[in-house]
Amino acid sequence: MRYWWVNQNQTYRHEVPGGYLWSPKRNRGNGRNPFYDFMREVAPGDVIFSFADTYIKAIGITISHAYEAPKPLEFGQSGAYWDNIGWRVDVRFNELRGPIKPAEHMVQLGPHLPARYAPLQANGNGLQGVYLTLLPDDFAITLVDLIGREGRVIVDGLRIADRAESSPAVGLVEWENHEMERVLGDLEIPDTTRQAVVMARRGQGLFKQNVQRIERECRVTKVDQIEHLRASHCKPWRDSNNEERLDGENGLLLTPDVDHLFDRGFISFEADGRVLISPVAHQESLRKMGLEEVLHANVGEFTDRQKAFLSFHRESVFLEARYNR
Repeated sequence: MRYWWVNQNQTYRHEVPGGYLWSPKRNRGNGRNPFYDFMREVAPGDVIFSFADTYIKAIGITISHAYEAPKPLEFGQSGAYWDNIGWRVDVRFNELRGPIKPAEHMVQLGPHLPARYAPLQANGNGLQGVYLTLLPDDFAITLVDLIGREGRVIVDGLRIADRAESSPAVGLVEWENHEMERVLGDLEIPDTTRQAVVMARRGQGLFKQNVQRIERECRVTKVDQIEHLRASHCKPWRDSNNEERLDGENGLLLTPDVDHLFDRGFISFEADGRVLISPVAHQESLRKMGLEEVLHANVGEFTDRQKAFLSFHRESVFLEARYNR
């Protein structure tokens, strides 16, 4: 379990009742933002302290890892933000009956502020540029003590709560269903192509045949019986245009467990064939899947177009910890 602080001045009324966090992937200048990238480090069972209007107003437990999702519709006045893709984490929030104002308790909290990526200024004022940031354990424990019995009851309850990842990820399903409706409703797409694109969503049909022209076995496990393999998109179906959805070089043949890990960003591949394992991947689960050792082997060379699609996967799907604290 780790502890996180989220600033929700603008989004509290949507995110807390809706049971999620959402952030862009990049800042307005298209640059990296540590407080958005931290979304990729959150794991089920982590504790979230919600800060809004100068108060800690809710405590939540995360029930999913981060995943790609469109900006929530309720964030704006009109239009669905299907083209504005960010990170979403599903959270089970508990609103506090007795919220506290951290600025009134800086004598206790101040000594525990982290030197880097702190959620507050030394005087207790919030920091406008902070969205999500990791809290030192001693800061979080002090914060719970200040909230009092209500905070301790909530956090103790979270410690023993069911930490299973939410399945399916709500925002992801909504996005893919929206994309599917667009395909089915586009009468300019020939019927055969439309059906091929629909089947490609599940790694079947023409897309799988195209991948088989390039790939012969699972890159990780070396299983080569096609009935045991899935054609997995490097640039996800949801992110791709129809041409990319059927492009064999946008795919790998993977066994179901490896396909799941790849699709949700727990593993990825470097252009030179090295396997990348996300810091949030559950090591004991990898061991039980029989993948702990094979994931450290080199999986071989990729074509130039495969490398390009894998670059998108590393940048936009892989759950990578990018900032050291």
